[in-house]
Amino acid sequence: MKSSFDYIIIGAGSAGCVLANRLSENPDIQVLLVENGPSDNTWKTSMPAALLYTMHDPKYNYLYETEPEPFMNNRKMFCPRGKMLGGSSSHNGMVHVRGNAMDFENWAQLGLPSWKYSNVLPYFKKSESVSGLDNKFRNESGPLKLSRSSNGSELSKVYLNAAEQAGYEINNDMNGFKQEGFGLMDTTIFEGKRQSTSVTYLNPAKKRENLTIITNCFVKNIIIENNFARGIECVYRNKNYKFVATEETIVSAGAINSPQLLMLSGIGPEKELRNLDIKVHHNLNGVGKNLQDHLETYLQYECKKPVTLYSSYNPFKMALIGIEWFLFKTGTAAYSNLETGGFVRSNDLVDYPNIQYHFFPSLVLDHGRKTPTGHSFQAHVGPMRPTSRGEIKLKSNKPDDAPSIQFNYMQTEHDLNEMRDGIEIAREIFNQRAFDEYRGKELSPGIQEKSKESINEFIRNKGDTAYHPSCTCKMGNDESSVVNEELKVYGIDKLRVVDASIMPNIITGNLNAATVMIAEKASDLILKRSPLELEEHNFYRANYN
Repeated sequence: MKSSFDYIIIGAGSAGCVLANRLSENPDIQVLLVENGPSDNTWKTSMPAALLYTMHDPKYNYLYETEPEPFMNNRKMFCPRGKMLGGSSSHNGMVHVRGNAMDFENWAQLGLPSWKYSNVLPYFKKSESVSGLDNKFRNESGPLKLSRSSNGSELSKVYLNAAEQAGYEINNDMNGFKQEGFGLMDTTIFEGKRQSTSVTYLNPAKKRENLTIITNCFVKNIIIENNFARGIECVYRNKNYKFVATEETIVSAGAINSPQLLMLSGIGPEKELRNLDIKVHHNLNGVGKNLQDHLETYLQYECKKPVTLYSSYNPFKMALIGIEWFLFKTGTAAYSNLETGGFVRSNDLVDYPNIQYHFFPSLVLDHGRKTPTGHSFQAHVGPMRPTSRGEIKLKSNKPDDAPSIQFNYMQTEHDLNEMRDGIEIAREIFNQRAFDEYRGKELSPGIQEKSKESINEFIRNKGDTAYHPSCTCKMGNDESSVVNEELKVYGIDKLRVVDASIMPNIITGNLNAATVMIAEKASDLILKRSPLELEEHNFYRANYN
């Protein structure tokens, strides 16, 4: 096996697959992409409705668990992360949300002017293919093929009617001029199949002779010599290998594993590393800090009509649904059933949405590990910009030990207040007349739970991750930053981080679309190409427009 490459990319997830494609477009550049997990060549990753099959499979997922969360009644909480080609884009809920334009305006205000909305919009557009929308904001010719459920479930339509009755706008494109409002969201589904970054970016590049892809390859550490990243040490087929990167080593292992790998390689908080007998190559206190996620609660109701997904849990019906998908790529299995939702401002002082909703025509119980016992539906309620901060730390100097994960969910009164506000708005929508013939008993939190104290306790007992860990190798120019504006790791030459861990602050919405954008933009930075031309378009801000 060849041992020297121009670029080595660690992690074939949402960012790594994009980088592998873009860097290998030049046939003179030799690229190595290494992934700890297997190929995603299975129907389980292709069928949209089968996402839980891989989420709970240790072959395809790290199945992490947090430390006891001190502000969530000391619960250890589930933290799944994709371990396969495509990473979490091969098992996520397939909702394609860019975030709000103001997220990137605020990044720029942190001293990162090249990440302003007008800078990142061209890269969002470059990545996507979606028809029939405003071409100032959208594009029809990118790799990621997006779609909407053309009809949606009966209950999804009821939910949108109820949101409108409650006074909220119906929005045809939350990735366009205005994010606020309710509607059908874009999904990374096309012709009934999941469009992960493995499918859309990596598959077209696999035949290139200058791209080498190694799966089931465990990276132990980055080789650092004289403050230069020289390559990686890894285990492949039970043998130790060293691969050299003559240009750059790029870490795209995600918000949990990227800081873990940096610290195992001697880049991180000096005292913590020395306590674990790790040789310190560069003292960088921000590695693993600033951990952020979106926490959700579920407002759940019985349904008085048999129009939910509960019918599909019948083994005979499930078989028919599966056969239809395998033969025609249509039917219930061809959708995520999570594409209906919206963004709201919980009060008029907020300039842009701070609460996100997803509607689901059934219940999610214990991350899908339990099955509902009857017809029911729910809304996922999630504050978008939590002020709580956690961290990733090493438990030992052994590369195969899982790291310590501590989110500190609901650490601040601000976050509890926003979640309570979000629950109140969700109840308001479900109590509109559109739901009168469908709405049964409130199952969770229960209609009797109305006081501030009881709702706080519900949040602590029942809140769960929206699967959006981020910000642990944050981009910036203060002493807590890990990478600079070009995503280069401070203090170590020829080393970058490119994934959701570089976000200085979490964005307003699901993370996959923004992670793809980050990798598209990083590709130009790495290859020293001129950035795409700025696109200066007005966008909606509630208190300014």
